Amino acid sequence: MEFELTVYEILLAITIVIFGAILQGSIGFGLGPFSVPLLLLINPIFVPGPILLIALVLTILMYKREKHAVNPNEIKWAVIGRVLGTIVGAAVLTIISKAHLSLLFASVILFSLIIFVSGIELKLTNLNLIIVGTMSGFMGTTTSIGGPPMGLLYQNAKGPRIRGTLSGIFMIGTIIAIVSLIIINKFWIKEFFVALILLPGIFVGYYFSKYSLRILDKGYIRPAILAISAITSIILILRYFLTN
Repeated sequence: MEFELTVYEILLAITIVIFGAILQGSIGFGLGPFSVPLLLLINPIFVPGPILLIALVLTILMYKREKHAVNPNEIKWAVIGRVLGTIVGAAVLTIISKAHLSLLFASVILFSLIIFVSGIELKLTNLNLIIVGTMSGFMGTTTSIGGPPMGLLYQNAKGPRIRGTLSGIFMIGTIIAIVSLIIINKFWIKEFFVALILLPGIFVGYYFSKYSLRILDKGYIRPAILAISAITSIILILRYFLTN
């Protein structure tokens, strides 16, 4: 099986995945927002299938590490929303381009950041979990970046609860996304082997995240979530104007 990848591209991609895994392993999300735009610049073959598969491995590892702090009920309601968002997102993609959706979501995230910084806080109710889960699934399907909405909802929770709960939600949501890609013939043997190439970056990043999370758990989780969400919005906006 032939791959249009150079050694330089492989090493650079693994390095990006390492930092993305450290980020997600520390605050609960971040692999997608950090890695996807950079991997696309290197080689589109890395997205979406391979990055989704290695993200699944990372979320499984994180869930096992933090499951003591997880509330299964929260995962249940968020996953219901995630499934709804995935279905709607797949349907909308047949009507509206990814580029226009990216700009829309970037604007929504920035607006949400302004609300959260102002002191207004969303409560972790079943309804809010469904609504935000739907938005996360919608964004994940259309832009490959679904973490910021859930991160903003959990921004004031304890570090282990954020990481464990989001990992549980993303774990199920990612399985659904991979199955969807298989059904539409966008994920098979080639994508699987590309994922294997990137996989060492996940294990290295996950290992080092156990050190960085100790620092972030000392009161820096909320600023980190707000910062990553803001950066994600900026990346989506820049990508829209640079490619249109």
